[in-house]
Amino acid sequence: MFYDTNVVVNLNQPSGFVAYIDESGDEGFVFNPDGSGSSRWFVLSAVVTRRVNDLQMVECLRDARDVLGKSPKTPLHFADLKHEQRVPYIRRVGNLDVRTINVAVYKPSIREVGKFKGERHLLYRYLTRFLVERLCLLVNRSRQARLGRNKSTEIIFSDRSNMSYEEVRSYLRRLIDITANNSDDVRVDGSVIDPTKVRSVQHSQLAGLQVADAVATGVHFALRLNRYGETEDAYFSHITKTLYRHNGKVLGYGMKFWPDNYDALKSKIPQIVDLEDFLH
Repeated sequence: MFYDTNVVVNLNQPSGFVAYIDESGDEGFVFNPDGSGSSRWFVLSAVVTRRVNDLQMVECLRDARDVLGKSPKTPLHFADLKHEQRVPYIRRVGNLDVRTINVAVYKPSIREVGKFKGERHLLYRYLTRFLVERLCLLVNRSRQARLGRNKSTEIIFSDRSNMSYEEVRSYLRRLIDITANNSDDVRVDGSVIDPTKVRSVQHSQLAGLQVADAVATGVHFALRLNRYGETEDAYFSHITKTLYRHNGKVLGYGMKFWPDNYDALKSKIPQIVDLEDFLH
């Protein structure tokens, strides 16, 4: 694994790909009329790279710190930066040779709210399913898979101290079993996703997780209304070329909306970012 500042390399790990996962927003359902309370949007993002290219994450962070005048050991939290600092950082992220997958839920549209309130972190796990289904599709259609090379993927979550990652691993095992029984609803490929290779690491420890944080927060800023009733799509515009495209399509793949599709959300939320401006 390539670590952030003091780089430690272990090329004996068997996985062919690495997926770094982070989120932006919260899982709460307290929506006050004045806009306070829980975030309306919750975004889960994955930054996917071939393991042999993993060092580019470290180089990206090193370059960004140099430009921002940060010391080599300073973790970058996208939300904590000023706008003029975020732009050069996210531009460098957008130039990485990676693919990004983003699942965005507009929580006020969720119909079975009681279900998600009643089981802790169920919403997070549910979005993880959408994320890994698209991850499996991406990896299975990669050149590496077509050449018969290693397509297994190590999944690294940004650690949330109050969440059990053994529950996440058990959830993925269940999804793999359902898929193996020829389910049409769940598609999580056990040759790509090995739950034993799922782990969580502190955000500050891995450059890839800091990149995933920048992607998730950049997407969130493009969707959420700030206190002045505005959205900020400047960051999203820099990462659009990293979005995973399946047969040329981004919606439903590199950008997955739930529970409503993008067109339905546009009718509910006129201020939502106009993806047509970015995806062609």
